[in-house]
Amino acid sequence: MTDSGALVIMGGAFDPVHYGHLRTAVEIHDLLQPNELRLIPSANPPHRPPHQASSVTRLEMLKVAVDGLAWCEVDDRELHREGPSWSVVTLEELRAESGDRSLCMILGMDAFLGLCSWHRWQDILGLAHLVIAHRPGSTASADRKLNQLISKCETHDVADLQNEPAGHIFFQEVTQLEISSSAIRGLIARGQAARYLLPDSVLEIIGATGCYSSSAS
Repeated sequence: MTDSGALVIMGGAFDPVHYGHLRTAVEIHDLLQPNELRLIPSANPPHRPPHQASSVTRLEMLKVAVDGLAWCEVDDRELHREGPSWSVVTLEELRAESGDRSLCMILGMDAFLGLCSWHRWQDILGLAHLVIAHRPGSTASADRKLNQLISKCETHDVADLQNEPAGHIFFQEVTQLEISSSAIRGLIARGQAARYLLPDSVLEIIGATGCYSSSAS
């Protein structure tokens, strides 16, 4: 590995970003101690409905949410790419930029359990490690293909993630805050308070743009 330190990425709709996303990022950063952690908002998710807030608004919300975190950056590459936001394409770009640097992608358990339905999923562990953030006590109920992948690639040693460029799966318990972006959008559309579920700076942007008001739905 180069001496540039690990790069950790966390993708998602962030529609809007909330404390569940941010707390997971903080805890994985504390675990891996990477040189940088990047949040990557998706543009055109192939397995989900379209985003409600615009790309410009979601990007602005992310930037204010992580303001002051020296180790955290927002990477907007997927917002400028034509076509679906395939994770494997983003990982290929990051690998080309990073050489043999450690590259780790954070996934929630639900996303991980659907991995074998992803575009070119067999190529992903050749490009990055997978760090599966899950609630304390939860276990993976995976299908045969995914269980085979876990058996082949799982590690319990953080050093494997730090010292090798790619190829491992690591399960990590994190503080699981019962917050969802869809619930926040619903509260705001009904005119109810969403404070303390996400940063006030993000709420200010939501209020200014009206992106989740009932008239915007």
